[in-house]
Amino acid sequence: MKVSIVILNYNGQKLLAQFLPSVLAFSLQPNVEIIVADNGSTDDSIAFLEKYYASIHLIKLDKNYGFAGGYNHALKQVKSDYFLLLNSDVQVTENWLSPLINQMDEHLEIAACQPKILSLAQPKKFEHAGACGGFIDKYGYPFCRGRVFTTLEQDNGQYETITDIFWASGACLFIRSSLFFEMGGFDDTFFAHMEEIDLCWRLKNRGYRIVCVPQSTIYHVGGGSLDSKNVRKTYLNFRNNWLMLYKNMTDKELRPIYFFRFFFDYIAAFQMIVTFQRGHAYQVWKARHDFKMMRPQYAAQRIENQKKKTITAPTGILNRSLVLAYHLFRKKQFDQLMDSIRPFTNKEL
Repeated sequence: MKVSIVILNYNGQKLLAQFLPSVLAFSLQPNVEIIVADNGSTDDSIAFLEKYYASIHLIKLDKNYGFAGGYNHALKQVKSDYFLLLNSDVQVTENWLSPLINQMDEHLEIAACQPKILSLAQPKKFEHAGACGGFIDKYGYPFCRGRVFTTLEQDNGQYETITDIFWASGACLFIRSSLFFEMGGFDDTFFAHMEEIDLCWRLKNRGYRIVCVPQSTIYHVGGGSLDSKNVRKTYLNFRNNWLMLYKNMTDKELRPIYFFRFFFDYIAAFQMIVTFQRGHAYQVWKARHDFKMMRPQYAAQRIENQKKKTITAPTGILNRSLVLAYHLFRKKQFDQLMDSIRPFTNKEL
């Protein structure tokens, strides 16, 4: 098989009913299969699939392993050249697959790519989880072409160029299967959130390219697993961000980051307190505490990551603070930041 579209599902029967029809309508072509990997659902997901979508290959996992662990377990049972990891709350469009396949076939140095991701609720706007390609700043804060923190740009065709990015969204991640396994897949400990950035960072450190292919378009609901009001989401975002930085940076790179991140994290926690989100503020502290407790178990893996690095400065990192650029200097659109991204190119590939 050339391409396996793998949809990870957990108690998402309603999402499957809503979005599987578009995947089937626009994805059925030679050497492409559609798989649903069920992450130990307790709703009617399996019964629904067996009744209405018996032709779709179903992988049944014994429990909820989270996004990271769920895909790691499921993909061991899949044999294809490319994996396309697709969220269950995504509506695909006609001819969405071909641009992604063609880009990967023509450029063997590209490890992974993503399409343009627009909001299903506001179709003229980019969607938070990936927009038109992901980047990070020097302190580890992620942002995208078309989305900086909570500011979502309208899609006016300003990002139609196929471009190198730092990370591709887990909402629709097209990746070479051989490299997924060579990297060890996602980090199971992350459970959910930022595992795709960590994986892409490891790929970038080994000299591979990640790109966005905006000639392919999908529409994403977002927040299907954990919405922004859930304190668990706050915890995972802060903890996993620290784990990601520790795994992929050297001590020399990390030292100047520790002070600034301590300051920024607790400013964020203070803001949560004054806006009556004390539960979220506690999760910031808990995330930092748990990261410190977990750090020793990553020592060997971190050393191995550093040994396998083939480049010292991967592209797609903003050489300034995104927090200060956004809040102090009011730079809320990607094109206001792109001159500071190391080294950024927007030429056609």
